Amino acid sequence: MSDLILEQRTASQTDKKTRRKRGNRTFFLFVCIWVIIICSGILGAKWYTERIQQTLSADLERQTASQIAAMQQTYEARMLQLETDYTADLGELKAKVDALNELLTFTKDNAASKTDNSNKLYTQLNEVKKQLNELKKSLDVLK
Repeated sequence: MSDLILEQRTASQTDKKTRRKRGNRTFFLFVCIWVIIICSGILGAKWYTERIQQTLSADLERQTASQIAAMQQTYEARMLQLETDYTADLGELKAKVDALNELLTFTKDNAASKTDNSNKLYTQLNEVKKQLNELKKSLDVLK
């Protein structure tokens, strides 16, 4: 009987060791699978985040480029409009200055020698009358 008890004890100890080995292997396999799943989840999240970041960066760059182009067109149009208005205003101002200069020159000439001009006109008028009379006499002689 003691042999039987000894055999049972030895068999039960062997069973326990086998169970422990199987349990340890199963637990180790379970932990490895979970570590693999967790690592793949982290790597997948990192890849997805980088992909989203690249997409957003490209979209932002495209939008910025289009806004800069629109602002540049608006700026160039305004500059062209300002240049056109400036040239037109400058032309108007030049015409006004020229007219004012003419008026000032005329006023200066009239103010400085108003009596001389009147006398010159009267003298020239008399000379024209004399020439007209001479032409009339010449015409009468020719008839």
